[in-house]
Amino acid sequence: MTRTAEASLVAGACLLAVLGVTMVNLASGGTVDAQAALTGLVFAVTFFGLLITVRILAPAASPHLLPLVAFLAAIGFMEIYRLGAERAGQQRWWWLIAFVISTVTLAVLRRASLALLRRYRYLLFALALGLMLLPLLPLSSGLPLRGWEANGSRLWVLLDLGFTELHFQPGELAKLAFVIFLASYLAERGTGLTAARHVGKVPFPDPRQLVPLLVVWAGSLFILIAQRDLGASLLLFAVFVVMLYAATGRAVYLGVGATLFTAGAFAVWRIFDHVQVRVDAWLHPFSNYDGAGYQIAQGLFALGTGSLSGAGPGLGRPDLIPNAHTDFIFAAIGEELGLAGSVAVLVAFALLVGVGFGIALRARDRFRKLLATGLATVLAVQTLLIVGGVLRLFPLTGITLPFMSYGGSALVGNLLAVVLLAQISHEERI
Repeated sequence: MTRTAEASLVAGACLLAVLGVTMVNLASGGTVDAQAALTGLVFAVTFFGLLITVRILAPAASPHLLPLVAFLAAIGFMEIYRLGAERAGQQRWWWLIAFVISTVTLAVLRRASLALLRRYRYLLFALALGLMLLPLLPLSSGLPLRGWEANGSRLWVLLDLGFTELHFQPGELAKLAFVIFLASYLAERGTGLTAARHVGKVPFPDPRQLVPLLVVWAGSLFILIAQRDLGASLLLFAVFVVMLYAATGRAVYLGVGATLFTAGAFAVWRIFDHVQVRVDAWLHPFSNYDGAGYQIAQGLFALGTGSLSGAGPGLGRPDLIPNAHTDFIFAAIGEELGLAGSVAVLVAFALLVGVGFGIALRARDRFRKLLATGLATVLAVQTLLIVGGVLRLFPLTGITLPFMSYGGSALVGNLLAVVLLAQISHEERI
């Protein structure tokens, strides 16, 4: 893809966001107003700003990343706006914040390269642990920074600024720091993990290499379970297993990972009441329609109502789905854009993840290869979990759909993942 084609696709995505907002307004009896213009301005600043930043700071970066992100953002923003103009206004601010943070990140990496991240891997791991522990702060300490609980999980931190309160999820940034740590550690110790010692006829990896890594992973997982952040725990586990397999090439790690996942899922189901409620709602949504199964049932109704081409932007009833702007935004898209729009979204995610793994395959440096693998896996697992939850393939996990669901923390974290992929592709081509 040429740079001209990249810019044209980004421009098309910005126009799509404006068109989506306009169609929602017209469907509700309104007119073309300042909301459409403001949306176009924010998308232009964000994505053309990122486009210019990448061309200046990482000119050899893959041109396939930003157009896909912009397309997903446009579709997601249209549904967020349809579900509430106030939330859409906050989401516009988060896109601008994510743009600034991403630009600063690229500027720092331009001066020091990705070797800076590899050099300070233990500092990044300590940062990841600190971010994971933040939600465990007291809920009512009187301090400006305190924990915040929602839906039985302590995933959030509340920052009281006096004139307003900000809620953010530090785990979204912690997962990136953890992926960087894993990539650096496995790049250095991967050979030791590949060399097996035999106990009888059974091969085992060198304990001196594997045990420290397992301790780090188990500690991180324990913190997430203590917060009842089971979606992030599952994400972290999947990334850990995939990166371990990518570093060693040994399929035994996938088998052991699948076994541990099955045992852990059963244990979590028996221990946590809210997990039992979610599993019961997943298995029998219509038997508990007035309770825990209501959200899943309404999501299925929305997808069925959408049919092939959908009701049209602003003409469906996704507002009947609880938390449609976060957990169930894919169901809202399915109702208003139909099977055609849903498939387009899934294809865009598949292409984005494919670009990420393609960057990993082309990378010559072991650290960059593993980092790209981890980042692409993060995007893939998040998409799989939330779409699978909406389609009733898995129980709901609380994971949000990258670039589409409402929320600032996830948006910043996922955009940083894409920026890191762009930097990896740039450094491998120069």
